[in-house]
Amino acid sequence: MNAGPGRRLHRLGHGRRRAASGPARCRGDAASASGSAAITAARPAATAAALAGTLGLAAACWVLVVQEMNGMDMGPATRLGSFGFFMAVWASMMAAMMLPGAAPAVLRRARVGGMRAVSQFVGSYLAVWALAGVVVYAVDRPHGTLPAGVALIAAGAYEFTPLKQRCRRRCRESVRSGLGFGLSCAGSSIGLMVALVALGAMSITWMAVISVLVLAQKLLPAKAATDIPLALAITGLGIWIIVAPSAVPVLTPQM
Repeated sequence: MNAGPGRRLHRLGHGRRRAASGPARCRGDAASASGSAAITAARPAATAAALAGTLGLAAACWVLVVQEMNGMDMGPATRLGSFGFFMAVWASMMAAMMLPGAAPAVLRRARVGGMRAVSQFVGSYLAVWALAGVVVYAVDRPHGTLPAGVALIAAGAYEFTPLKQRCRRRCRESVRSGLGFGLSCAGSSIGLMVALVALGAMSITWMAVISVLVLAQKLLPAKAATDIPLALAITGLGIWIIVAPSAVPVLTPQM
């Protein structure tokens, strides 16, 4: 008989606690919704800033490279200069050439992790290309048209390999780290970069041509109708340089 009032008091207390917790839960839900809205609103700003920063850095590096490389192009006989000078120019070259094609990947990183993630992604991506510059400085020497032609034939043949196709496919996919993305894109573009070094590492003309090809291969899907003629054109240019180097219009003769 005495348990009835006790139960009623217990239910009454429980109801009061639920009533008291209701506003707190609503405030928590509102705060969570507000935080999500702020993050959602910040993402377009982060992607816009990432795109502007990426393309702006590439444009600035183009200006710097044109100024620094003016008068240095001697075709295959180009001398690279001191290691410090070459690495500074090479780093600017790679930022100018490779960042525009990396813009889609940079935007994906901005949507996921914001500007801090973008900085880490771009830094590690460019570090891969800087390491490629160390390799270039170690192996490239002033050379004649015969080695240049052979290198171009090898670069054209590389375009047909499964490794090239696999790396190109991964370079267009979503990759978590800038390091992995850089390695995939380096594997995709190594043949074109060999062609650049063979024709003249300090040639603004060839740098512009290779940049267009790299950008197209990063942004466009692989198609035999365009990829095979490109590979054959690179191979044909190599044969032309070997057979009649003086007839190649944009090949600076060896001094």
